[in-house]
Amino acid sequence: MKAVIVGTAGHIDHGKSALVRALTGTDPDRLEEEKRRGITIDIGFANLDLTAPSGEKLRLGFVDVPGHERFVRNMLAGIGGIDLVLLVIAADESVKPQTREHFDICRLLSVQRGITVLTKSDLVDSDTLEVVRLEVAEYLRGSFLDPASAPIVAVSAKTGAGLDELRNELARLAAAVPAKDASAVFRLPIDRVFSMKGFGTVVTGTLISGSVRKDEELQVHPTGKRLRVRGIQVHGAAADQAIAGQRTALNLAGAETSDLARGMMLTAAGLFRPTRRVSVNLNLLPSAKLLRDGARVHLHVYTAETIAEVSLLGAKQLQPGQSGLARLKLDDPLLLLPGDRFIVRQFSPVITIGGGAVLDALEPAPRKRWALKASFPQGLVSGHEFKPPLSLSKGADTAPSIDQPARLGHDGQAQRPSKSAERVAFLQTLDKSDAPDILLARIERRGADGLSLTDAIAETGWLRSKVESFAAELANAKKVLRFSDVLLAAVVVASLRAVMRATVDAFHTANPLVAGISREELREKLGIGPEVFRGVEQLLVSDKQLVVAGELIHAAGRGVVLRDDEAESKKQIETAFATAGLKVPLLKDVLASLPVDKVRAQKIVTLLLRDRVLVKVGDDLVFHRDALDGLRKLVAAQKGKTPKLNVVAFKDLLGVTRKYAIPLLEYLDRERVTRRVGDERVIL
Repeated sequence: MKAVIVGTAGHIDHGKSALVRALTGTDPDRLEEEKRRGITIDIGFANLDLTAPSGEKLRLGFVDVPGHERFVRNMLAGIGGIDLVLLVIAADESVKPQTREHFDICRLLSVQRGITVLTKSDLVDSDTLEVVRLEVAEYLRGSFLDPASAPIVAVSAKTGAGLDELRNELARLAAAVPAKDASAVFRLPIDRVFSMKGFGTVVTGTLISGSVRKDEELQVHPTGKRLRVRGIQVHGAAADQAIAGQRTALNLAGAETSDLARGMMLTAAGLFRPTRRVSVNLNLLPSAKLLRDGARVHLHVYTAETIAEVSLLGAKQLQPGQSGLARLKLDDPLLLLPGDRFIVRQFSPVITIGGGAVLDALEPAPRKRWALKASFPQGLVSGHEFKPPLSLSKGADTAPSIDQPARLGHDGQAQRPSKSAERVAFLQTLDKSDAPDILLARIERRGADGLSLTDAIAETGWLRSKVESFAAELANAKKVLRFSDVLLAAVVVASLRAVMRATVDAFHTANPLVAGISREELREKLGIGPEVFRGVEQLLVSDKQLVVAGELIHAAGRGVVLRDDEAESKKQIETAFATAGLKVPLLKDVLASLPVDKVRAQKIVTLLLRDRVLVKVGDDLVFHRDALDGLRKLVAAQKGKTPKLNVVAFKDLLGVTRKYAIPLLEYLDRERVTRRVGDERVIL
C-alpha cells in the first residue's frame, strides 16, 4: 500500500482539524487544552485509506498543524516531511495573515502538490463563495497551487458537502506523488516522545528516507546515543518494517524519554555526524526586510529548531525576494544533509522571512599543509594551471599547495582565489551539478588528504554503493584515483607524484652517502595519510621512478657513490672493528684517524650501520656484526654447561672489562639470547 503524507495549512479557526476529522473520523486534536480552547496547539495525526483511479491502494497520513501565529513553530515541526498540502481557507473569511505565512512556508519547503480547500461553505451563499473562489484563485496564480493545474474544492465539514469530491482529488493527487526512496539511508525526524506502559520509550515521526526493521541499531543525533528498535508501528498498526513516506512509531530500547526530544534525528548507526556549520542556498521572501550579513535568525529544519547566525557569501546584504549563498552558524548541533529544506524566521519579531536548501553540512577541518614552492615553466599561458613544482616548504593553507593548484596571473605570478571565492565556486558546483561532478568537487576540496568513502557517505547522505558507482565513473574518466578507500583528484595525485619524487631527489642531494630516505620520514615530510602515501609510492615504483628497499626509498638509478678517500675510510672503519673482536676501540678514536672530515666520516658510519656491517650497542660502542654473531654462538653454547650467567662469569668468559660486559649483556637481552632475572641472565 502506497504511503502519502498530507499536511494541512491555513489560518487559525479556518477548520483544518474539523476537515481532517470529517475526512478520517479521527480527531487530530489530542491535547486536553486543545479541546478546552477549541484551537490546535500542537501537531496532530490521522489516517485515511483511499483507492486511486488506477485501483492502487493508498494510505494517507494526515499531519494537522496549528494555525495560530503563536504556534507556527509547532506547525513547522509537522510540515517538513509532507508530500502534498491542503491549504485551508474559510469561505467566510478568505485569505488571512496565517494563510499567507503558511503558504509561503510550503513554497519555501518546495512542496509540489496540493489542493486548496474552501471550508465552511455552508456559512456563505453561492455568490459569496464564488467571490472568495476568485479572490483565492488570484492569490494563488503562478504558484504550485495555481488553479489552472491545482483544484479548488469547496466543502463543509458540518454538512459533508464537497467531501467526496475532495477525497477523489486526494486520491488522484496522491497517486501521482513519486514514491520516496526506501533504499536510501534511514532518517526519521522525531516529532513526539512518550512512554507506554509495558513498552517503554516510544518516538514518532514521518520517515523521510530509507527503511527500518525490528532489532536494528539506530543512532540519535545530536547526542550520538545508540539505540535498538524493539517494535514498530506504521500508521497505528504493528509492523515488521517501516519505509520512507510512512508515519512511523518506534519502540526503542536503550533510552529513557528524557534522553530524546522533538527535533532530534534518528539514523542508521555510525554513518553521520551533526554539525554547527552549514552552507545553504537562501531565498528571501519578497515581503521580508533586507537581510544583513551577520543577522541572527530562527532556523527550522524538519522538526528541529535553533538560532543561527547568517554569513552571506559574496554580498553584505540580501534584498527582499533575492536568493544567495550563505553559511549558517548554529547555536545547537543538528544532523543535516544536502537537499534538506529549511525555513528561517526573523529573530524579533518572529515572522517567516525565507528558506532554502542545504548544500553542504560537513566542512573538513582546516589544517596546515606542506605547501609547494612553484617554479613556473617559461611561456606558460596566463590562467592555466601550473605544472607540478619541484620543491616544498612548510606553509599555511593560503600558499600554493598540492591541495588546490595556483593559477598564473597576467604578470606571470602565482595567484589564488580568496577563500570566500573558492567557497562560492564550490557551493555553486554543489547547487547546479549532477551527482558525479558533486562528488568530484568534494574530492577536490579534500586535496592531498583525499575523501574517504566513509566521509563521502557522511557528506552526501548517499549509500556506499552509490558513492562507489560515481567514483568508478570518475575513475574511468581519469578524473579520480582510488587508493584503498580514499578518493583523490587526479590533478592532486599528479602534484603529489612530482613532490614525492622531488623530495627524494632533494634528500639524495643533501645526503650523498645515504642510500635512501625512510618511508616514514618521507611521509611525514609530505604530510599525507598512509593510504595516500602508499598509493602514490606504488605509482612511482610502477613507473620505475622510485625503488623501495625495505623501509628505504631511493630514486631509480641512484646509489651511494664513494670517492676514493671515502671508500678508503669505509674500509679502515670496517677493518678496525672486524679485527678488534669484542674489545673494540672507541668510535670517536677510529673516526679521528680517517683521511676525511668529521661530517663525511659520520655519514660513512651511518652507511655501515644501515647495512648492518656495524651494530651500535652503546653510546660510543660499535661492534662488527661478525663479532656479535660469534658472541651469540658462544653464549648459546654455555647453556649446556650452565643455564645462568652473572656479570663476573660473563667477563671471565669473554675476557673483557665491565665497560664492555654490561652493554653486551643488555644487547643480548634485546636480542632475546638472554633474559635478566635479578643480577643474573638466563640463557634462552
